[in-house]
Parts: sequence; structure tokens; C-alpha cells
Amino acid sequence: MSTIRLQYVHGFVDRHGKARYYFRRQGRRTPLPGVPGSAEFMAAYQQALAGTPPTAEVGAARTIAGSVNAMIVGYLGSAAFGQLAPASQQQYRRIFEELRHKHGDRSIATLERRHVALMLEAKAAKPAVARNLLRCLRLLVQHAIKLGVRQNDPTNGVRVKMPKTEGFKTWTEEDIAAFEAAYPIGSKPRLALALLLGTALRASDVVRVGRQHVRNGAICGIVQQKTGAPLPPIPIGADLAATINAAAPSDAMVFLTNERGRSFTAKGFGQWFTKQCERVGLEGLSPHGLCKAACRRLAEAGCSANEIAALSGHKSLNEVARYTRAADQARMVRNAVMRMNQQHELANPAAESGKPGEKGR
Repeated sequence: MSTIRLQYVHGFVDRHGKARYYFRRQGRRTPLPGVPGSAEFMAAYQQALAGTPPTAEVGAARTIAGSVNAMIVGYLGSAAFGQLAPASQQQYRRIFEELRHKHGDRSIATLERRHVALMLEAKAAKPAVARNLLRCLRLLVQHAIKLGVRQNDPTNGVRVKMPKTEGFKTWTEEDIAAFEAAYPIGSKPRLALALLLGTALRASDVVRVGRQHVRNGAICGIVQQKTGAPLPPIPIGADLAATINAAAPSDAMVFLTNERGRSFTAKGFGQWFTKQCERVGLEGLSPHGLCKAACRRLAEAGCSANEIAALSGHKSLNEVARYTRAADQARMVRNAVMRMNQQHELANPAAESGKPGEKGR
């Protein structure tokens, strides 16, 4: 028989030999009736979760046990949510708030596959949004299953078909040159471009880089926000060093600051940088596209997929391999054309116009 383990639940056997359970968090202890897994126990457990969340969730005190709202409150207070990257937590909270607003009082136990399909269909025009909604629904259902509130997963096997796309547009050398011509060294936009291009860091990581990370000519101690993986030291090239010295504020903890002199959020930085691009006629470009351009440059310089991934922090080599394949293909085409031209020159030597001294005869 499997044992149900619930967060914040403690149990003991009293002097009469009866098992007793209580919910304890933040110094408060609440008795729980019945045994773990029973309807009365799980209802009281959900009420305890809703009544004393680790952070003050809006409307938590009015949460109905077993509802979608209760699952949201419980999941937000779980260790699994706490282990997510800050950017993922922020994204999930936005989706959960929409679910709370539209379906908060409905029972999670009555959620069926057709309901999931209808919710996803409403987001059909934005497949990425639908995919994120499905991911959050699945997390809530799995949380409900873990608590014994329901037995099956109506999201199991459901998929959102994503359109084939290359993702964020990779900056070309012409794009980079145009941006550099518009924003000279000493300007904040040029500093942002140099940091993204010179380090291949994501926007969520580049906004946290400052002088405290510079040691022995390299950027050190960066832990990726998205993956939680530490990056090896990233050497600072001469051009990047000159740009940092010309534009980075000396009294700030980070190289890039917003209009209030504070650190950017990843989202705020992305919006600001996109506006700088649009101001000079560079449409459809983003910070992530610059990271891809950095990978492209590395591939064109002959770096292997593993070498590029070591700098960019990609866990999978699939995306990185696209850059190396494209660079290898371009290199092979150049070599093939060069050899073809050389062979043509050998097979067709320049025609002689007569022997010396015999011109015009």
C-alpha cells in the first residue's frame, strides 16, 4: 500500500493508539480530521493550505476546498514551484491568475478532457500561449493527483501543435553594423549590444552582470536564470572592455540600468532594447536574436557545437548544431566554388597573342 506524503502535514499516535494528523506552517498548527486521502481529510487540508499560504495570495481565505483556486494556492506554496526559475514563476503566476479569474471556484475533480480542449481552442490564435496554458493546467492536475483530490489526468496526451518557425530572428552582420552606426560607443544601447554579442548571454542573465563579476579579464560567477546551471568564465574581448569602460555606470552594481538608475528586469530590458532597434528602423529584432548571432559568429569562426554550447549554456546541442551546419555548408560552398574556379583556370589557360617580336604579323 502506497503512503501519501503531504507538505506541512505531521502525524503521531496518541496514548490511546489513535493516529492523529495536523497541518503546521509558519508556527500555526491546525488539526486534520480522518486519515490522509479521505474526503474529509483532503477538504480540511485544502482549507488549511488556502488559509495560511506562505505569501498573501489574493482571496486565499475565501478559497473553496478542492477548487481550481485551491490547487493554485497549494501549488504556489509547493517546493516544486519554489524551485522554478524566477522568470518561469512570473510567467506561471500570470497564467494562474487568469485561471483563477475564469474558473477559480470550479472543482478540479470535474475537469474533463473536453474542458481542456475548449480552453486551448480559445487560445488557438496564439499557439505559444495555448502551450503555456496547457503546461500550467497539467501542473495543477498533477498537484491534485498528488493530494488525492482526483485520480486521472485529463491533460494526458493533449498536445498543442506549434507552427514551424525559426524562432527569434538572428541578427545579420548588416543589422549589427546598422545598429552600431546609429549608437556610438559610450551610449547605453551600444553597451547592451556589445554585452549580448560578446557574451552570448540571455537577456535574463545579461541584466545581472556587473563589475563584481569581472575577475582576471573574464565574466565569472554567472548562474543561468533559465536553467540554474553555472556558466564557465567568459573572456572579455578588447572591444567589449572598451565599450563597458565608456558607458557602464561606475556607481551601479550592474552594467545596464534603466531610466531610474536601477537594474532592468528581463522583460523590461527586452522591451527597452526592442524600442532602440525600432527607433533606427530595425524591425523584428530582439536581444535573443543577438545571442543567436553570437552563436552564428562562433560557428563561422570554426567552433564546434560543444564549444558554442559551453559559452551559450544550451543544454541541448540541437539548436546549436543548426549554426554549425549552416556555417559548414557555407564554408563547403565557398571551398567548392574556389576549387571549381581553380580547375577552370587550369583547363583554360590564357590564349597567347603571338611570340615576342611578332606582334601584328
